Amino acid sequence: MSEMKRRAFARRLARDELIAAPGVFDGISARIADGMGFEALYMTGYGVVASHLGLPDAGIATYTDMVGRVERIARLAATPLIADGDTGYGGLLNVQHTVRGYERAGAVAIQLEDQEFPKKCGHMLGRRVVPVEEMVAKIRVACDAREDADFKIIARTDARTTLGLDEALRRGEAYARAGADILFIESPESVAEMEAIGRAFDVPLVANMVEGGRTPLISADELQRVGYRLAIFPALGFLAAGAAMHTAYTALRARGSSAGMDVALYPFQDFSRLMGFDAVTEFDDKYKEKK
Repeated sequence: MSEMKRRAFARRLARDELIAAPGVFDGISARIADGMGFEALYMTGYGVVASHLGLPDAGIATYTDMVGRVERIARLAATPLIADGDTGYGGLLNVQHTVRGYERAGAVAIQLEDQEFPKKCGHMLGRRVVPVEEMVAKIRVACDAREDADFKIIARTDARTTLGLDEALRRGEAYARAGADILFIESPESVAEMEAIGRAFDVPLVANMVEGGRTPLISADELQRVGYRLAIFPALGFLAAGAAMHTAYTALRARGSSAGMDVALYPFQDFSRLMGFDAVTEFDDKYKEKK
């Protein structure tokens, strides 16, 4: 199944059409997004750390924390899963272990970034990057570590925010030469910068569309026009879920009961069906004791 998903994603990526990938971060978000016809899902590190640990995405989660989430989401979803691998969780040997682990867990691609440890969310200030040679070595290790050539290596640079766009473009060129399949120039701050990124490379590019982040939110047509092949929306799901839960819990706190509450809710029976309770019922019917 994983091999089929990787082949399907590789074929889709080769087409000159934008892929929009929603961020997923737990079993509920994965099940909902998986049933909506998306061509890829993006396992967001920010969202996974927040939902799993209730902590900031600041280098706190370990490889073990993350690879377990990759496996769980990849098993739940038939849609190809792109997974955030942070900095590879250590040195070159750790990168090898991480790439192999994410591939075995069922991801179709791993994203690796050039931040210093401890890393930060890509739309926060104060990020620092490792020397370009160190990241080039990580990419080479990552490419050699994969068993399936269709397992894609996404190389992300966070250089733009502190070192400027020219340095970010220079790093992107070095990472592409090292073998990265997809480039991720994080946090351009204008459409003009996004256009410059699109002109600079002929490999697939990632646009990180973070609502409230540092990069302008532009339409799918505009993203494709300026040269992006993959647009990820890592925060949309958990920001929407957070807003909905805050509204519901506020109403409950004020009223003391959900009776008569004017809050949009997912129908309970539909949610139970989404979680797979129909299969439980079928199992019970098949194996229940005959009387």
